[in-house]
Amino acid sequence: MEDTFSAFPQDTSQTLHWNWDEFQPYFDDLIKRQVTESNIKEWLADWTRITCLLQETHARLYIATTLDTTDQEVSQNYYTYLEQIYPKFLTAEQILKEKMFSSGHQLSSFEIPLRNLRSQADLFREANLPLITQEEKLCSEYDKIISVQTARWEGEELTLDQLDPLLQDPERDKRERVWRLAMTRRLRDRHTINDLWVKLLELRGKIAANADKSDFRSYIWQKRLRFDYTKDDCETFHDAIEKVVVPAVERLNERRRRSLGLSTLCPWDLDVDTLERPPLRPFTHTEDLEYKGAEIFHQVDQELGAQFDILRSEKLLDLDNRKGKAPGGYCYPLLFMRRPFIFMNSVGIHDNVQTLLHEAGHAFHIFHVLGNTDIPYVQQWEEPTEFAEVASMAMELLASPYLVREKGGFYNKSDAARGLIEHLEGILRFWPYMAVVDAFQHWVYENPYAAKDPGNCDAKWDQLWQRFMPAVDWDGVQDEKETGWQRKHHIHQQPFYYIEYGLAQLGAVQIWRNAFKDRRGSLRAYREALSLGGSVPLPDLFTAAGAHFAFDAYTLQQAVDFIESKLAELGQYNT
Repeated sequence: MEDTFSAFPQDTSQTLHWNWDEFQPYFDDLIKRQVTESNIKEWLADWTRITCLLQETHARLYIATTLDTTDQEVSQNYYTYLEQIYPKFLTAEQILKEKMFSSGHQLSSFEIPLRNLRSQADLFREANLPLITQEEKLCSEYDKIISVQTARWEGEELTLDQLDPLLQDPERDKRERVWRLAMTRRLRDRHTINDLWVKLLELRGKIAANADKSDFRSYIWQKRLRFDYTKDDCETFHDAIEKVVVPAVERLNERRRRSLGLSTLCPWDLDVDTLERPPLRPFTHTEDLEYKGAEIFHQVDQELGAQFDILRSEKLLDLDNRKGKAPGGYCYPLLFMRRPFIFMNSVGIHDNVQTLLHEAGHAFHIFHVLGNTDIPYVQQWEEPTEFAEVASMAMELLASPYLVREKGGFYNKSDAARGLIEHLEGILRFWPYMAVVDAFQHWVYENPYAAKDPGNCDAKWDQLWQRFMPAVDWDGVQDEKETGWQRKHHIHQQPFYYIEYGLAQLGAVQIWRNAFKDRRGSLRAYREALSLGGSVPLPDLFTAAGAHFAFDAYTLQQAVDFIESKLAELGQYNT
């Protein structure tokens, strides 16, 4: 089979309907070859080619399910892949990993990837393959539940995302009615999500047990390749947030309460402008979001702008919100064609601008990793998620000077300042929320039997909310508050993927602070760090970008102080 790879597919258009028999010859070829010092590079290159082909096939099938969750044929194509191809791919990958270990050969810049491969191989259990497939399918069911949630407002059926702009209306009674309308619709699916949750917990417990792990947290910690911090570090970070950030948010909330002239601040009072100015409406159509986004990225850096132009010209953006589309936003790598794909749900508000900047940061990361010829193999590309989020969150901040219209952006100078104020306040508000989500998940997987009772989950979420999210009055809307865990898709679909955002936000603020001293140098360090992929340890990636990987209150306090100083400078625009 020495010429098996000579007839390799040129793209994934044909592989979307392949079965395993058509992928298998390539893996059989790799498995049968003897790996020597002279051919290991060629062997890894071919392993990379077939892995990229198969992973992009997976990506395209998954993306299609999020673009239209109601399309049964699309869902079935994805499920067929998950059931018939994905488990066999994982098995073949396991054999290749073991073959590489036994060869004894190692390349430069491969120490960290080899460590990762050993960790992944250690978790592999054939008994888990059907369970992993089942878990993927249940996660897809969560998208289906959320994506069809709509409500009628003034005679028009709207998605719940499309209701969000109304929460910025100066009329408080209107905001409350909109908020309650959306929450009433969400609560209609309370029991359905509870049932799905119990199935997910039971499944994850079996997966962990099969892998000889004491609990699912131990399993997922290893699966997420968390070598550089522990659950105790997470608790240290939670405590630091409670000590440093919660008081800062309380100050924000108190200023907001006074500015709005309210006796108490309610959940529907958090998005409205405190001076009752019209809400920021940066764009009307997604074409405007794309065009002005491109202008901003060209201002940040011409090469980044050119990369975003590729996404536009090759139609690798799906930005608008619509019924049946999965919630949220993401950037997915298409490894075979060496491109990213950006998905989001825009409804014309400032948060959509920030989401585009965020997902574009992920896209630039993908471009930089895949363009680095010093790390040519797929095993070197898997960057730690904690740093992947630095790429996105730092871009939100590095692009902020170019939001003004005269530099190609969306706003006049005053509104650009409002947008930055909104973003910086959002960073402060995010850290306590992140602590709620992360601490909740630690509790769930430390107490899996208790967590199978959704009532206990409601109570725990409420307890954590009181600890980290004070100064907002939820009197009379207790059900809406305690079911907040149902509305965080990471908890259901990507367990333990949330601490990354908090750590990355801390790194991003440090990079942004550096930019005030040396904009070009900060951007150069940022881009060089992106290009390293997964070839160096996580703390080294932070260092390369000009940041410090940390959990302590002192480092967090420095970031909070810097944010508050910038908010004070921008205060002239909120008077």
